[in-house]
Amino acid sequence: MNQADVLDVGRQAMQVAVSVSLPILGLTLIAGLIVAVFQAVTQVQEMTLTYVPKILAVICAFVFFGSWMITTVVGFMSQSLQAAEHVTR
Repeated sequence: MNQADVLDVGRQAMQVAVSVSLPILGLTLIAGLIVAVFQAVTQVQEMTLTYVPKILAVICAFVFFGSWMITTVVGFMSQSLQAAEHVTR
């Protein structure tokens, strides 16, 4: 295994991490913006009001994207373990 292979595995790991976390972060960002606009319009400045919509957004993200996320991570780990098997030979 040379330096290019190590960098390629690192690049793939970062790509999988970003692609798996992006749906959760995106939905949480949208929920936070909606709550912030609602708080600005109604002048309600309650700090704990933002937690419930964000938690619901994370739960919805896991419901809708959970199977894809697990498939992506398991595929990457399977590929990594197969590559590790070839390195040790």
